[in-house]
Amino acid sequence: MTSPLPAIAALNLTLSLGSGDSAVEVLRGIDLTVPYGQTLALLGPSGSGKSSLMAVLSGLERASGGTLQVAGEDFAAMSEDALALARRGRIGVVLQAFHLLPTMTALENVMTPLELAGMPDAKARGEAELTAVGLGERLGHYPAQLSGGEQQRVAIARALAPKPALVFADEPTGNLDAATGSSVMDLLFARRAESGATLVVITHDPALAARCERVVTLADGRIASDHSA
Repeated sequence: MTSPLPAIAALNLTLSLGSGDSAVEVLRGIDLTVPYGQTLALLGPSGSGKSSLMAVLSGLERASGGTLQVAGEDFAAMSEDALALARRGRIGVVLQAFHLLPTMTALENVMTPLELAGMPDAKARGEAELTAVGLGERLGHYPAQLSGGEQQRVAIARALAPKPALVFADEPTGNLDAATGSSVMDLLFARRAESGATLVVITHDPALAARCERVVTLADGRIASDHSA
């Protein structure tokens, strides 16, 4: 996907939680530009600000200060409702805790966000995406009937089915054993390569980070290093 604008352009991005004397600075002036199509790892220990930065960049959390352009939209100026609309179809998110709806089948978990976004052929797209992640025979299974690796594959299918320009994965292998986690990441990178989406992976695992074209390390809410492979 080519564009004269970057996928992400953040300047002096800050995030404070709480207010007054109890306020905590979580992000302390992040400058980050990510071109379309890049695979980027946000690396750092717990508490470094990785997940908070992902939440702001993906529109799940509003920044406290700074400027932020994501997929051509001015996220810094938007209300929470506007951010929710801006995310729809543009941004896919894969989380450590799969966040599948337990009362819905694998297919319904993938279809429902497509239907809510008003996208045509939600059922066909859901079936195609689940088949692409190796779950074509498990469409009617509920999350409790699937292994952890299979549930994360459903989550990947759900994130990628709308063909988003950006995909965020926050510790996507955190609840999986090493072998399952490796196969899930193989799948995520392969599906991303097919779509050309920008991929941002949040992790504390240097081996996983090394699979990305670029590694940005966070420490204490700031960028400590920024290296390209």
